[in-house]
Amino acid sequence: MSKAKFLKFLRFFHSWLGVLVLPWIIVIGATGFYLNHGKAILPFLESESYDESLFDLWQPEQPVTREVAEQTALAIWPDEEVTRVKQETYHDRPSFHFIKESGRIIVTQPTGHYFVKTRFTRRTFAPDGTKLHSKVYWGSLFKTLHVRGWTSARLGTWLADITSFAMVLFGITGIIMWWMPRSKRYLRKLKRRS
Repeated sequence: MSKAKFLKFLRFFHSWLGVLVLPWIIVIGATGFYLNHGKAILPFLESESYDESLFDLWQPEQPVTREVAEQTALAIWPDEEVTRVKQETYHDRPSFHFIKESGRIIVTQPTGHYFVKTRFTRRTFAPDGTKLHSKVYWGSLFKTLHVRGWTSARLGTWLADITSFAMVLFGITGIIMWWMPRSKRYLRKLKRRS
């Protein structure tokens, strides 16, 4: 293959490689910036906080029982089984924790308010089912995107690994394309000097 054809092939390969991995290069760059400077970026991303002391305004006659809390938990992701139940404090309130494949449902005993938590979000609900607040766990989301290139673990780290390998190839082909046209000039200069 002649130099001209090889250079043409490299340009074609380099440009399409860049187009194919561009979304993940942007994701890896943006999430990497967040991981290094999270405190500067979080104020722009976080939603308003919710004052959980307002829970105390909702006072049922008696604390929520495990059976009542379980009915709430079963209504969320109804196709999934509860794999584990724990009773422990959450946000300074005794609570029932129902663990399912998609996440965790936490029902507070004193008032019946409940939280629906996944790896990346938490939604807060009143006992009647009214949504009171939503929160995104930006740190977990960005770290997962940075490491895996996707939000789920089903693909493992393949997308991020492919992007890393593609970035290496992108750099190597860029150096070769930069060097090849210049190499003739440098070789001519060296011949003139000798």
